[in-house]
Amino acid sequence: MNNIHEDSVDFQSNSQEEKQQPSVQSVLSRGSQEEIKFTKGQAGHSDDECSTDLEDDIFTSSRRLNLSPSDVYLKACKQTGAVPVSCILRHLDDAILDLNYYGLGPLGAKALAILLKSHGVVTHLELKGNSLQAEGTQYLMAMLFENISIQSLNLSDNKLGLKGAEVISKMLSDNQNDFSDAAAKCLAEALKNDFVVKELDLSYNCICDAGGEDLGVMLAENIGIEVLNLSWNHFLIRGNAALIAGLKVNATLKQLQLSNSGFGRPEVQLMAEVLQQNDTLVLLDLSINCVDDEAVRLLCQGLATNETLEVLKLSHNPITKIGAATLLRTVKNNMKSALEEIDISSVLVCETFVELLEETRVTHPALRFQYYILPSVTKNLLALGIFKKFFEEQNKSIMDFFQALDKEGTMKVSTSAFRKAVKEANIPLDQQQLGWLVRKFDKNCTATIVYSQLTELS
Repeated sequence: MNNIHEDSVDFQSNSQEEKQQPSVQSVLSRGSQEEIKFTKGQAGHSDDECSTDLEDDIFTSSRRLNLSPSDVYLKACKQTGAVPVSCILRHLDDAILDLNYYGLGPLGAKALAILLKSHGVVTHLELKGNSLQAEGTQYLMAMLFENISIQSLNLSDNKLGLKGAEVISKMLSDNQNDFSDAAAKCLAEALKNDFVVKELDLSYNCICDAGGEDLGVMLAENIGIEVLNLSWNHFLIRGNAALIAGLKVNATLKQLQLSNSGFGRPEVQLMAEVLQQNDTLVLLDLSINCVDDEAVRLLCQGLATNETLEVLKLSHNPITKIGAATLLRTVKNNMKSALEEIDISSVLVCETFVELLEETRVTHPALRFQYYILPSVTKNLLALGIFKKFFEEQNKSIMDFFQALDKEGTMKVSTSAFRKAVKEANIPLDQQQLGWLVRKFDKNCTATIVYSQLTELS
């Protein structure tokens, strides 16, 4: 059996905040490529677990004195000892606050965090190259527990070190979400015209058909997302159809994961139509669904002409060796197929499939299949090689062996005579292997081997 073969930061929403106002939550940027992951975490956090003091007395006085955001920031700078940054004051009303390489340091980060704890205008915060270190990062992570407007945060090139990584990891693991359709709608609206976010992970949530429809519209309009993971949600035909419709006009998505997403024959047929014209998707994960042999046949209508898909995951579906063979023959016949990895690791295949796979690899040498095979089948597959090797070591040909049995020159021998001759020649095949070899040579079960037609012997 072939083994199943396959880095990202996990971004999770605060469940309490989400119930009050579904919103896009924090994103940590890695270099220039941003990645959003909203996956289920563990239970919430206590105040002690993120005890960074963000000067609550400032908020008390700001509410009492009705201070403006700029006054709150200046007061925070005075109390923390940070030098005020004029860029912050000039762009308090902007959604994008670009503070890359402003030398904020930990104290500057603290003053900024105090401001942003309640300031809900900024949605994209750039803090690259500010020597924040672990201390400054801790202030920002504490702020993110309260702020519900920031969608992206760039902390690259900040000398965070191991401690900084631990601070970020702690914030992420303590946060929790359970995204529903309302949250998906909010997120989809925010991402419709976004071209910065490259990866979106909404797996293991409670998004149903309504959320699927919103995400489908987003997918149709978004021009930036390259990786989308919607596995383990609650889509039915309507939600999946909307997603596929969005994919049909999307021109940037490279990876789509829909594991355990209610995919059956209707959804697969729609996906096949997408594959007939899509030239960007390189990975499609439909594992743990209701894809049976007939659904595989439908999917193959798209795979027959697709030239870009490289990875297809179909494990843990009700596919039999019939569907596996259909899939393999489709790939073999599509000379322009880019498929390099196909995962049907839960499907029990037979010797015929493995032999067909070897034939396919002649024209598709990079192709890797993951499948399930019994040890006895593997043993049978060795029989023909053993049979050939036996005569090679004696500098004889297999044809000479058959002709010696064919006294009358009919170009055929009985299977019983073949069995007897193999045993008498002491060819190292056991009963199981010999029986399989007979069935291979006598495919029509006529009790006769027409050896002149055996391509296996060439």
